[in-house]
Amino acid sequence: MSVSETIVIAALFFVGAALYASVGHGGASSYLAAMGLFSFTPEVMKPTALALNILVAAVATIKFYRARLFKCELFWPFAVASIPAAFVGGATQLPSRWYKVLVGIVLLYAAVWMFRSSLKPIGKEPHPPPLWAAIVSGLAIGFLSGLTGVGGGIFFSPLLLYMGWAETRATSAVAAPFILVNSISGLLGHFSSVAQLPASIPVWGAAALIGGWIGASYGSRRAPTPVLRQLLSLVLIVAGVKLVLGF
Repeated sequence: MSVSETIVIAALFFVGAALYASVGHGGASSYLAAMGLFSFTPEVMKPTALALNILVAAVATIKFYRARLFKCELFWPFAVASIPAAFVGGATQLPSRWYKVLVGIVLLYAAVWMFRSSLKPIGKEPHPPPLWAAIVSGLAIGFLSGLTGVGGGIFFSPLLLYMGWAETRATSAVAAPFILVNSISGLLGHFSSVAQLPASIPVWGAAALIGGWIGASYGSRRAPTPVLRQLLSLVLIVAGVKLVLGF
């Protein structure tokens, strides 16, 4: 890979990490989108997205926890089910074409979520989720997180908001550690894939870490700029279509 490509990808990772961390996410969807645009193989995409997710989600977890927004009672029912499911998903390998189509669909979903979340926030009065619903949701999201390398935030956050289980900033504060534990579990589930991490991962990790720190610092205090999130949704759409159609 050329130096120019490494720098461009690092810039994309920085922007994606900053925007996603502002809502408590690790940014895996944006990393997968960038790698999809540059035609990375699934063997590289999955561990790279999970590794960068761990860095950024860890920063977001710290930032939102320090802002006193984290609620353990909302976190644990989902996490206790999702962690083993993410491990199983991480250990499951799909054929290359199937993986790219699945990730493409996930990116298109992420684009819709990112765009809608930039509009008027949902105003439901929050109430605790039923235990059974949290466990079932955690199982499903955890497995899909490990299987694709997305971390699960793009499914977890909309679920909490649309079901009225948490308000916006509390959702971000719980999503960050949820993504962190699922990303770790997913990567451990297929630990041998760590050998597939590209040589540029230190540069990309630094870019994502700095972007995540900036985004989480901003997001733990106020909502991110809607226009930037709408622009990111366009990138996700382009990458998602490219992966699904195979060009």
